[in-house]
Amino acid sequence: MGRGDLTIYGVRIASDIQPKMSLLLKKSSDKASNKKLQLAFILLLTVLVNNPSFSGVKSFTCSEGKDTIPDTVQINKPRLAIVTSGASAAYLGSMAYLQFVWYKDHERVPFEFYNDLGGYNQIDKCGHVYGAYMESYIGFHSFLWANVSREKALLYGGCMGFFLQLPIEIWDGMYEGWGFSWSDVGANALGSLLVIGQELAFHEQIFKYKLSFSPSPYAPLANGYLGEGFNQLFYDYNGHTYWLSAGINRIFKNSAIPDWVNLAIGYGAGGMFGEFDNLTQYKGVAIPETERFRKILLSLDIDFTNIPVKNKHLKRLFNCMFMIKVPFPAIEINTKGQFRFHALYF
Repeated sequence: MGRGDLTIYGVRIASDIQPKMSLLLKKSSDKASNKKLQLAFILLLTVLVNNPSFSGVKSFTCSEGKDTIPDTVQINKPRLAIVTSGASAAYLGSMAYLQFVWYKDHERVPFEFYNDLGGYNQIDKCGHVYGAYMESYIGFHSFLWANVSREKALLYGGCMGFFLQLPIEIWDGMYEGWGFSWSDVGANALGSLLVIGQELAFHEQIFKYKLSFSPSPYAPLANGYLGEGFNQLFYDYNGHTYWLSAGINRIFKNSAIPDWVNLAIGYGAGGMFGEFDNLTQYKGVAIPETERFRKILLSLDIDFTNIPVKNKHLKRLFNCMFMIKVPFPAIEINTKGQFRFHALYF
């Protein structure tokens, strides 16, 4: 849900609930809108890291865990300047946007907290983990590209996701209708720790954290509440699935299986027309009663960063696809007691 849609979105929520509930649901729904801003950060950093000048970076691949920059190699100062200036521009630009655009119509209030841990069956929290993980992953490899030692690259780049997200959470606590969420901060920290912990334990990223999305069957029933067209990606949490994907060879050791073939475990949810409880109508149109549920999935996947290619342009393309879950058949078990097979799960 977009931060740029705040005014419209605020009216939208208020029109669907009893007056005494409007503030609560507005805060709940606005917290979910962090995702669009997170994706903007991620896209910006991805563009910086995958600029054509990055085509020669060997450290961006994880084949056999040999993608490291030795501590004895001299720092590439021009590359380091690109990395630090890009990260600084992203940070300062986002802070300016928050101050002069995002919060400009909101009243400053004493610092307040908001507990949204149970919202959207924790899909929003999975999104926070995903955003911080991607930013930290890109940050870490960016510093390696600049020939910064592995330890310092992990310190500066691995923590990048957490520190890019933290100011947003703090500012939320200072404006009316929002609130500082400890669970958001914890999810952001978990995303960065997923990068840092694997580097410390395995010296590589064995587990990739990925996202897949498909418009859910609930969206047509919601009269626009779950978004329409492209913006369903930000409104319809029912269509989000988050995956931990690891090479099968890292688990079962079989030389006949290519290193880029992965096994993935996913988490998603469905039946959601609201953060904690489902709305019964939206803009005067009834929303059918549905059962909220969670689901666990098992599927195959591809790790593009482990595909051996010599073409530098193709390799650069594969490098920036590290966070994409490829559609494959999948097995689903959900809290409705169902066992389902999907011929192709997006």
